[in-house]
Amino acid sequence: MPATPYVIEDYVRWSDVDFAGIIFYGSYVRFFEIAETELFRACGLAYAQVFDRYDIFLPRKAVHSEFYSPARLDDRLRVATYVGRIGTTSLTLNFDVFRGPGRSLTAAGWMVLVCVNRTHLKPQPLPAGLVEALAPHTLPLEAARAQLGAPPPSP
Repeated sequence: MPATPYVIEDYVRWSDVDFAGIIFYGSYVRFFEIAETELFRACGLAYAQVFDRYDIFLPRKAVHSEFYSPARLDDRLRVATYVGRIGTTSLTLNFDVFRGPGRSLTAAGWMVLVCVNRTHLKPQPLPAGLVEALAPHTLPLEAARAQLGAPPPSP
């Protein structure tokens, strides 16, 4: 079975918007983190279990966002997340955000998570069990966007 993006849906809430009812750009990080948490849960890796099972944390090294069209209060957003890259000590999660049933991107972003030992907080190799569990949702950005019917990334 080919890898696929994992998709969540949630509404833009009052706490996500400014006085004009338009989403505050920083609110997208909240949606990214919900999608990330649910992706791990769907792979059988609730975060508390990941940290305890492998004795690691996954702090962010980088967070990047791009915005294409503003979401508004009560818009229903679909957030697709997938592992776009797995390195030795880090992985990159990609996020594509759509408003309603449309296929044009509202926003997109990525996060680099670094695997660190919980005691010394030093980078260490990603556990093989973690990589294997995430495999059903590990695919390149171009393949994920093709499955989602979204435009390819801009140059």
